[in-house]
Amino acid sequence: MGKHDRATKVIYEQGPLGWVFFVAWVGAVVYFLPLNPGFWGFFAALLKAAVWPGYVLYHVLMLLHA
Repeated sequence: MGKHDRATKVIYEQGPLGWVFFVAWVGAVVYFLPLNPGFWGFFAALLKAAVWPGYVLYHVLMLLHA
């Protein structure tokens, strides 16, 4: 086997978990959308849906005094 005969094996095993995260994000957008009516409310809902897990983790860590 020569120097240039190397093969790269790529494994994709995290598809189902990505699907769960995507469905959770869409659910969060649907939840936040009625709270923010209007054109800019849609973008606010997208932003809130992307950021809310950080707030949850922050408050959980505060409860655990970590």
